[in-house]
Amino acid sequence: MVGSLPHHTLKKLADKYGPLMHLQLGELSTIIISSPKLAKEVLQSNSLAFANRPQIIVARVMLYNSLGVTFSPYGDYWNQMRQLYIKELLGPKSIQSFFRVMEDEISNMVMSIKESQGTTVVVIDEILKYLNSTISRASVGRLCKDQEALILATREAASLAGVFNLADIFPSLKILQLLSGLKPKLDKLCKILDDILDDIISNHEKTEISTAEEDIVDILLRLKNSNESRFPITNNNIKAIIFELAVAGTITSAVATEWAMAEMLKNPRVMAEAQAEVRQAFEREKNIGVNDVQELKYLKLVIKESLRLHPPGPLLAPRECREECKIGDYIIPSGTVTITNAWAMARDPEYWNDPERFEPERFYNSSIDFRGNDLELIPFGAGKRLCPGIDFAVTNIGLLLIYSTTLIGNFPEELVLKI
Repeated sequence: MVGSLPHHTLKKLADKYGPLMHLQLGELSTIIISSPKLAKEVLQSNSLAFANRPQIIVARVMLYNSLGVTFSPYGDYWNQMRQLYIKELLGPKSIQSFFRVMEDEISNMVMSIKESQGTTVVVIDEILKYLNSTISRASVGRLCKDQEALILATREAASLAGVFNLADIFPSLKILQLLSGLKPKLDKLCKILDDILDDIISNHEKTEISTAEEDIVDILLRLKNSNESRFPITNNNIKAIIFELAVAGTITSAVATEWAMAEMLKNPRVMAEAQAEVRQAFEREKNIGVNDVQELKYLKLVIKESLRLHPPGPLLAPRECREECKIGDYIIPSGTVTITNAWAMARDPEYWNDPERFEPERFYNSSIDFRGNDLELIPFGAGKRLCPGIDFAVTNIGLLLIYSTTLIGNFPEELVLKI
């Protein structure tokens, strides 16, 4: 369970013991959901009952007592944050306004790869560099002297967030927070990030710009000063949101893009068809826009199939049961932690033909999508806690794949892509 592939271990256990299992993880009574049918009961039919998150030390420290949208407790504050993400920060209007930043940074990535001809290009490094720069510029603007320091700090925080922490499963034993060594590291890192973000916010407060030129900090400061929110937006809210976007917006998209590229390289037929579609789009229009990313139909199938086989978060962020309810034939007590194995469900032979095979064409004329309605395919979750950044993530993944397939086609001998 503590290994690098817990979703594999849990699938093997589910194959033996069934799609609803109970595990006692330290002090936490935990159920594991491994079938779309049961996931529908948890994430849709009983969405309100399972709308809470268990509190973890990383969220408490790095998100200013869980002030972001991911780990804040379910309620009016969480709902306000979610609406803020959807309407102001990561919705279609915001993506359109930030697309110029995406194009600019993707051009920098392409130039970097072209300049590396004859050498090994570590794809994940280039992807992370692009995503870090894009999200940093969209969040805090281009002329930020602390941009590199912010990127380095969020990378370190992301690596610490992935560390198993014994204190999270024994929450009553506070001494474990010190003995594990994680809390002191998080406190030190939080102080570094706090100073950087305070400086960024202060500089933004001194600068007047038009609404059309706003970055995410500008948007949040405008909302803070409007006093229209039920829960006032403070500087700590702003810092939590910027940190959350920096971590969640890079890791998810980077992992998804790398897997999609790996699958296309393993399947030359798929790569050839994707390249042909991209070339045809470039013939019509030299510059690819947001709408072009959406209109590349075969590439959308590739993304969907890659997200099926390789969801960036194979185990969805855990839920916590708010009230006693019935799932399947079992009564689930309040306080039970629920983990959904999205990776296992996307490989369930009851729902997928030849589930281990990478086959984008399986989605031709299929209504199955990854937006939370089809429980056999939920890389971004479902129900009340559906990821609010789906469109932002998929646009970045699509843009990266467009330029990556073009590069691979143009430089088959000069570039060695190490995936």
